[in-house]
Amino acid sequence: MKSKLLLFFLLSVISTGLTAQERKPLGLEEAIKLALTNGDEAKIAEEKVNTAVSELNVTRNARYPDLGVSGQYLHLTEPNIQSPLLSGDGEGGEGVAPDVNRLMLGQVSASVPLFSGFRLKNLVHAGENRLEAAKLTAVSEKEQLVMKTVTDYINLYKARQTVILVRENLKSAEQRVKDFTAMEENGLLARNDLLKAKLQESNVRVTLEEALKNERILHYRLVTLLKLPEGTAVEVSEGELDMAPVALSDSVAVSRSDLEALRYQEKAAEDEIRVARSKVFPSVQLVGGYVAADIHNALTVTNAMNFGLGVSYNISDIFKSASDVKKARSKATELQYSLDRYADQVDIQVRNALEDYRLAIRKYEVYTESQEQATENYRIVKDKYDNGLVDTNDLLEADIQQLQSKIDLAYARAEITRKYYEFLTAQGTLTNHINQ
Repeated sequence: MKSKLLLFFLLSVISTGLTAQERKPLGLEEAIKLALTNGDEAKIAEEKVNTAVSELNVTRNARYPDLGVSGQYLHLTEPNIQSPLLSGDGEGGEGVAPDVNRLMLGQVSASVPLFSGFRLKNLVHAGENRLEAAKLTAVSEKEQLVMKTVTDYINLYKARQTVILVRENLKSAEQRVKDFTAMEENGLLARNDLLKAKLQESNVRVTLEEALKNERILHYRLVTLLKLPEGTAVEVSEGELDMAPVALSDSVAVSRSDLEALRYQEKAAEDEIRVARSKVFPSVQLVGGYVAADIHNALTVTNAMNFGLGVSYNISDIFKSASDVKKARSKATELQYSLDRYADQVDIQVRNALEDYRLAIRKYEVYTESQEQATENYRIVKDKYDNGLVDTNDLLEADIQQLQSKIDLAYARAEITRKYYEFLTAQGTLTNHINQ
């Protein structure tokens, strides 16, 4: 009675855990949209763009007027005051010093930059180029996130297909063991052949456990990437993996956002060279202000407005700027070489991706034929075995070949989709494909 209650309790717990999981059918396109919406990489890419916008706004603010207001109230001790203004006859005679015990001072100052050797203009241009580079880099990082999602999704599909096929094979292996056991008991089969069938059944069980472990890991990885609720059971859809082969010519147009981002970084480096050169020019500002002062019992100043031009020039910059220009020019040259090298790498990536995609299509065609051949081979070997023309080793080997051919075909089908997306990523058209 206790064992029955324990069994009922365990079944209740298992059924409760299964029902607690939310079953979620998930297509590949929906998975990509979830990754772009919820993925950490996508959010980080957006924040990098926001940071570049803020930095540009900070640079632009330097072109606007500076307006300052200051005020002071000071309590004074008994100062010793001597001034010609205190003389009674205006000729420097003795006078009575006023009782000065406090000082109030208020000041408003404003300055507008008029000329700084085009430094502000070039700083703004450099910031604008960095902003464009940040936007393009964000696009590139999102494309990498999409490719990561596609890879994880297809790997999960492969793992599921492996589990399905191995389970089917395990059923066949179990049935074979039952048949061989009956034959061995009736003296129609050698015990050694029965042991071979049992050994293969054990190997299939181990393979199934490994496949289930891989499926659980890949499922958790995809759920984490998409930020789905814990306990969500994703059901992959194989409908979107039927990617029709596309006729591709050897000449492929390339529009890589990461490559374009490097070009904008190079433009920003050229602006930095002009910024470094601007140090040899003076800075001119339009300045103005208002001052009010009250020295108790001594002096009151009001309506003291002032305006004019302010000029500043750091003579030492004539010598220091040469090093700054050299540094900026070296950075620009480095970026130019990096751009040339990366452009060559992109061409190689596109060529490799194109060839890999073509190879995936050819592999699928070959594995389709191989699967048909392996199935027919197993049927023939099974007939021969039933007629005593081949031994158990031939039968078991043909069964393994049939299982492997089915797994290879399922993998090849999924690889066409993965290689197709890799080609779009290398070409730089993945974003357009997603938006369409």
